[in-house]
Amino acid sequence: MPSLEGDSHRIVLAGASSLLGAELKSLLEESRFAASDFRLLDEEIAAGTLTEAGGEPAVIQPVEEGSFDKARFVFFTGSPEFSGRNFRAALAAGAMVIDFTGKTRTKDSPPSPWFPKLDEFWGKRFTPKRPHFWIISAPAVAAVSLSLGLRQLGLKRISITFFRPVSEAGRAGIEELESQTTRLLSFQSIGQPVFDAQVAFAVSDRYGAQSRENLSANENSLREEVLASTSGFGIQPAIRMLHAPVFYGCPFSASAEVDPSATVDQVRSACAAAGFNLVEEGAVVSNLTAAGETSIQLARPEADPSQPGTWWFWGAADNIRVPAANAVKLAEMLL
Repeated sequence: MPSLEGDSHRIVLAGASSLLGAELKSLLEESRFAASDFRLLDEEIAAGTLTEAGGEPAVIQPVEEGSFDKARFVFFTGSPEFSGRNFRAALAAGAMVIDFTGKTRTKDSPPSPWFPKLDEFWGKRFTPKRPHFWIISAPAVAAVSLSLGLRQLGLKRISITFFRPVSEAGRAGIEELESQTTRLLSFQSIGQPVFDAQVAFAVSDRYGAQSRENLSANENSLREEVLASTSGFGIQPAIRMLHAPVFYGCPFSASAEVDPSATVDQVRSACAAAGFNLVEEGAVVSNLTAAGETSIQLARPEADPSQPGTWWFWGAADNIRVPAANAVKLAEMLL
């Protein structure tokens, strides 16, 4: 494993123009890394974009030879393709690689999935033996936490439906939902270059045939994240992903079957121990209430009166802030 000793304070954000990259930079600047030397990298198309880092003007640069030199941490927050092309150079430079895509893998260096509770679920202490970590998405954290958190109650099966916000498609997705909403309210024809479908005022199970986004592929990627984090430790959740006409935040509905003797207090206690932020009874949980939160919100679990042992869960997570905050926590632990 590369050594983290020395006086290097350089942090590279590879994918700095993405929503996740911007959020991560903001959180790093509010953390113990505030005085770091930030280097902002991205695809050629984003190179030259003027932004700021550490309170100073900064320009996003393309990846070139030596871009990762002297980096202590490299965060890959861009597309899977961009990350896959460049992470080997970051590892070769001796940096600790923290990836959000799960696609930066080699036979000799598979990434270790991570979020704050995962080591506890696995029953082990945090030991950074590898130079390569994978920050899983907020939906994956929710699925893993429910599945592994309910083990103590004799979990038999669990299924979860996630509602995907357009921000998962980046700024272009946000702009398309905004444009469609405005045009539909003005009785104008809508543009659909990103989703090839009407996404405003609609919940659906797929995008258009020409869309650059694919809900089935998103589902499969989420299943890969969950499998990597639960393999051998618990029940695999059945997962479904639907489009929701919202900008930010990922709500979800889950159904789980546990031992029929489990009480509501036991179920609530298991969820709290798994890291969920359980709101007060009667409080609203939505993508709006989850905005800006670093933990995943969960409403009071409800027992299904027609199926003993079956419980319903409703929750929501900030799909951008949760993984960004987890990455900062990991970097602080690696120090």
